[in-house]
Amino acid sequence: MLLIVLSGLITSCLLIPFGRFFRSKWSLGLAVLPIILFSYFAAQIPYISQGNTIRESVEWVPSLSINFDFSLDGLSLLFSLLITGIGSIIFIYASSYLKGHIYQDRFLAYLCLFMSAMLGVVLSDNILLLFVFWELTSISSFFLIGFNNENVESRKSAIRALSVTGLGGFALLAGLILTSQVAGTYSITQLTVSSDLITNHAYYPIIIALVFIGAFTKSAQFPFHFWLPGAMKAPTPVSAYLHSATMVKAGIFLLARFTPVLGGTEAWSWTLMAVGGFTMIYSAFHSLFRTDLKGVLAYSTISALGILTFLIGLGTEEALVAACTFILVHALYKATLFLVTGIIDHETGTRELTQLSGLRKVLAPVFFAGLLAALSSAGLPLSLGFVGKDLIYEATLHADEQFALYLTIAAIVTNMSLVAAGFMAGIKPFTGNLNPAFRDVHLPHVTMWVPPLILAVAAFIFGCFPGIVGGYMVNSVISTMTGTSVVTDFKIWHGFNLVLLLSIGTLLAGTILYLANKPSERKLQLLERFQVWSPQTVFSKLSATFMRLSELYTNFFHNGFLRSYLFKIIIFAEALLIYELLIGGPIYIDYDQLSPITFYEAINVLILIGALVLTVTTSSRLTAVVGTSVVGYAICLMFVFYSAPDLAITQFTIDTLTVVLFVFVLFNLPSFLNFSTNNRATVVRDACVAISFGAILSLIAIKVLQVPTKIEISDFYGKFAYELGKGKNVVNVILVDFRGVDTMFEIVVLSIAALGVYSLLKLRLKASEKE
Repeated sequence: MLLIVLSGLITSCLLIPFGRFFRSKWSLGLAVLPIILFSYFAAQIPYISQGNTIRESVEWVPSLSINFDFSLDGLSLLFSLLITGIGSIIFIYASSYLKGHIYQDRFLAYLCLFMSAMLGVVLSDNILLLFVFWELTSISSFFLIGFNNENVESRKSAIRALSVTGLGGFALLAGLILTSQVAGTYSITQLTVSSDLITNHAYYPIIIALVFIGAFTKSAQFPFHFWLPGAMKAPTPVSAYLHSATMVKAGIFLLARFTPVLGGTEAWSWTLMAVGGFTMIYSAFHSLFRTDLKGVLAYSTISALGILTFLIGLGTEEALVAACTFILVHALYKATLFLVTGIIDHETGTRELTQLSGLRKVLAPVFFAGLLAALSSAGLPLSLGFVGKDLIYEATLHADEQFALYLTIAAIVTNMSLVAAGFMAGIKPFTGNLNPAFRDVHLPHVTMWVPPLILAVAAFIFGCFPGIVGGYMVNSVISTMTGTSVVTDFKIWHGFNLVLLLSIGTLLAGTILYLANKPSERKLQLLERFQVWSPQTVFSKLSATFMRLSELYTNFFHNGFLRSYLFKIIIFAEALLIYELLIGGPIYIDYDQLSPITFYEAINVLILIGALVLTVTTSSRLTAVVGTSVVGYAICLMFVFYSAPDLAITQFTIDTLTVVLFVFVLFNLPSFLNFSTNNRATVVRDACVAISFGAILSLIAIKVLQVPTKIEISDFYGKFAYELGKGKNVVNVILVDFRGVDTMFEIVVLSIAALGVYSLLKLRLKASEKE
């Protein structure tokens, strides 16, 4: 499974530098990757449906219990099939949708990266590994949402989505770390065994609050829902992929995965039911006022995610069965509607419902796909949507008697609105008289209109044979979530009962609502009057406040003067060191520990002081450079006197290189500033700070002599430097072996700095040439 996850990452890395060489010929061929992955997961269905689990572990950082642990069970298989199956459709669709786009290769690279990140999320059995992939989905979605980076709104939407989901990711990381500390393991499988320990721990309320924030931000639950409608600025293939099978479902997956770990308590259930219930009604209502097809689909998606959150919170076996089924239902019809919307936008140049009509006459196959998807979303008999709606009503009717009626009413109101929204997106653009402006519209390439047709037909095939979904998918998912063997009974016909009556009533009421509802700009503007109290407005104001504080901070601490940076750093260091001296007890000098001062040391110190005075008083830059080099060489001699030749050599090398570099750039630097003649107060201030810093460090050095010497660490490095590192120079072995990762990143930082300097110099040279 590690290879499966890496396949998309490797493809993405290859596409970015080399994709431009074959974007026109091989863009469609990239669909082979998700098709192969889908075929692999589909082949595992018989084995996983019997309650089995496939596990794989590859060591990464075993000393910290951080490994590439993967698990393929019923829940992860369902999501993996959706990610790769709908991913295959999206890749085929995008090959025509973005044909000729200058950055098509880059788009497909981001799509591969996103697919791999989502597979990593659903397959991970280590919570830290899960978090790594979780954040990778946020980063890759940022690239996809902001793909049209020349558009200001696209950039804003991408930043907003990354900000909200990124903040949720920080909360999730904290919650996962707390969970692992309580249970003593990073393994999700082992966390399930420790469920009672976690739910009865004092940290449990904090843990679920942090996990909820992570899940709600990713799955756009109120009040974090506002980023998702803005994400509609992304190209349609992105919208279809993110909002049907992948990113927004990641939060739902997280809640489902951690239900056996953190679920089963009132705090878990009531929070999810309250947030999910409010989100599903609120967003379904909003979807009726939208005039942009993507806006309708965005708010109906948020509502569907609210339904899933609500059902997971309800937590009964029937509710979990309904949630698992509805995940597949929603993925099929919502991906279809998004792809249909993309075709309409691609061919007509607009998504406005107030302008679209009669397109069935020029886009007949697309109309058929949209019609099937709309009917599945409405719950028409023989569609999988009908099965899903029945299961939702069964779950609410069989809930606690005190609340069953209210929960069922909430579900009915939501589903009525979603029926109307589905008809608005899938039927309305195709009915009525053809707008004269669209008479020349024609069918796009076959690779654009066949994919949505496949998904739409699949919804009805599964609806006619619901036992396939129940027997091969839902049973294993519920077994994973509950830990018990479950057998569902999915049938087309269960006879006349209350559930059937509610389903038919919802379909009729939703149809009437669709016919009565006339979305318009006036109604939308009326709704937007309440925008001042919306979560998006609150978030925008908080962001503006944060930006103002950041500006004040930057102007104070980063004013562009190196002397200011050094002054503030030294002041801060002095404060910390003084605090350490104050809490460290009295200081006394044991003269027996001090070696006598030799003649050579005294002469060396006098030279050092003379060079120092010369450096701070001279008006010549060259003299100042020579003075600092003399100070450095004097320190080198100190190291030699006290038997540290390796440090002396290092110091000598650095000082020599610094002097050489200074001399090279000497004549290109701005004029020399001598504050001794320009600003006496500044000189006095800096002298006080410098003398204080030297005095504090001297006291710290004396304090160190009072601390008992511990040689355990020295013994460890001395013993194992040769045995483990195969080196006789202990310092070198520490740098390249024991602290190899630190050294590597130090080199990376220096390399990045060097590239930055080179880039700035190159830009300056270009500017000079233009002048």
